[in-house]
Amino acid sequence: MPKIDVLSMDGKKVKEIELNDNIFGIEPNENVVHTAVVNYLANQRQGTQSTQTRAEVSGGGRKPWRQKGTGRARQGSIRAPQWINGGVALGPKPRSYKYKINKKEKRLAIKSILSSKVTGNELVVLDKLQLKETKTAEMVKVLNNLKVTEKALVLLPANDLNVQRSARNIKGIKSLTVDTINAYDLVKYNKLIVTEDTVKKLEEVYA
Repeated sequence: MPKIDVLSMDGKKVKEIELNDNIFGIEPNENVVHTAVVNYLANQRQGTQSTQTRAEVSGGGRKPWRQKGTGRARQGSIRAPQWINGGVALGPKPRSYKYKINKKEKRLAIKSILSSKVTGNELVVLDKLQLKETKTAEMVKVLNNLKVTEKALVLLPANDLNVQRSARNIKGIKSLTVDTINAYDLVKYNKLIVTEDTVKKLEEVYA
């Protein structure tokens, strides 16, 4: 089982804990991680893009010139696709980009990323993360104590409004709960900050 130091909010080592091999010690599967990230991004797309066909463009009800005898190519409407300001042929229309992947693939992707965070020394474990009030300066102080100078994801076992509201105004910092975890955010942020309770919750859900 991989071991990792547990730090206080002051950045000092408190103790050492063992992590579950089934979650934090597996061989990362890059293909499944890629599949999960692409699936997440596809599901975020609104799919509201829309172009007008020749039937939806105003005007063009009259034939621009007679069929024969002008020496020009035959034309039926000035709103045909080949005309300026004409309709768009085969353009995008509103649609849903959502699709599903297997739950086992999602779980494997999460565990693969968590394992890679451990091997890459990108996982920071705190004994607790509690703020008495909603104050961005207090969260910044904690991050400075932990020497976190890059993009970081704060993963909480459950909603904590003081921590979440204090972190949301800090550039490069995002907070999630175990219930809302996703492969994209885990990959996007360099550092992963968790508490002991978060580790226990992850082990309950993904073991």
